[in-house]
Amino acid sequence: MKNYILRRLLLMIPTLIGISLLCFILIQLIPGGPVEELISRAQSAAAMKGGVDASKALSPEQIAQIQSYFGFDKPAWQRYIEWLWNVLHLNLGESYTYGEPVWDVIKSRFPVSLFFGCTSFFLSYLICIPLGLWKAVNHGSKGDVISSGVIFSGYVMPGYALGILLIIFLAGGSYLDIFPMGGLTSDDFEDLSFFERVLDLASHLALPMFCYVISEFAFLTFLMKNSTLEELGRDYMRTALAKGLSFRAALLRHALRNALIPIATRLSEIFTLMFAGALLIEKVFDIDGMGLLYYNSMVNRDYNVVLGVIFLSSLMALVGRLFSDILYTLVDPRIRFR
Repeated sequence: MKNYILRRLLLMIPTLIGISLLCFILIQLIPGGPVEELISRAQSAAAMKGGVDASKALSPEQIAQIQSYFGFDKPAWQRYIEWLWNVLHLNLGESYTYGEPVWDVIKSRFPVSLFFGCTSFFLSYLICIPLGLWKAVNHGSKGDVISSGVIFSGYVMPGYALGILLIIFLAGGSYLDIFPMGGLTSDDFEDLSFFERVLDLASHLALPMFCYVISEFAFLTFLMKNSTLEELGRDYMRTALAKGLSFRAALLRHALRNALIPIATRLSEIFTLMFAGALLIEKVFDIDGMGLLYYNSMVNRDYNVVLGVIFLSSLMALVGRLFSDILYTLVDPRIRFR
């Protein structure tokens, strides 16, 4: 197992280089950039003043200085090598938009997405495991059929679309005004007492958290149900029942543990939640998390932030896959990686 882990860790290096190189090449093919953005702003300002030729708002020398400032006076391959060298020294560069180190920009945003991601992740498991177990035991019953219909209805609706409907019906859009329309706190949050702050924060989190949870809800529920049904049909369950063990005891002592194996291996997704963000959900509820940061960085051509987010999320995804393999060997001793 140690050799397998070492090989996987070594394979992460060329994998990360390949991912970053591909993303860097794709970014270079996107029209525009920070230089073009500054030139466009200067031309717009010159046009508004009037009497000035917008095309001559900046001289060639000034344009060259801007390109040198952003490092775009160098060939693309050289810029990539320099970026990769900086990454090896834990330096992701500086944001063109925010004028801050990319590390600081990401650190200021990812706790929000991390909170939503982790909370929705654990809530999904706490609800879906017992629900899937109940559906498996009562397979084919009226309750199973009705709950399946409700779960599928939530599954086919994207989280952002559900968020819009929740705002319209429950957040003062057109009908009820129970929850805030967006944001994480109210404007007078600092003036509230402790309990009032808790209530204010909970009211702001309720709708977006529901949208986060619903995306994984159906998959985990039916994964748990199908896994349990498969275990209930095993020979060891028939043997346990034939020896006089009650169905409840056989289910909880034997079938449940084996049914949790495919569920447990998905715990590795906790790593990717550190840099994950539901872009459209954050946009709908005006939550300044990683998804919105990535979107704004793409719009503003803030390449260093885009590459930084992609690199870190890819690293966490690879670590999560390795953790998943290790976890699989722990919950199922029959599996051995060499």
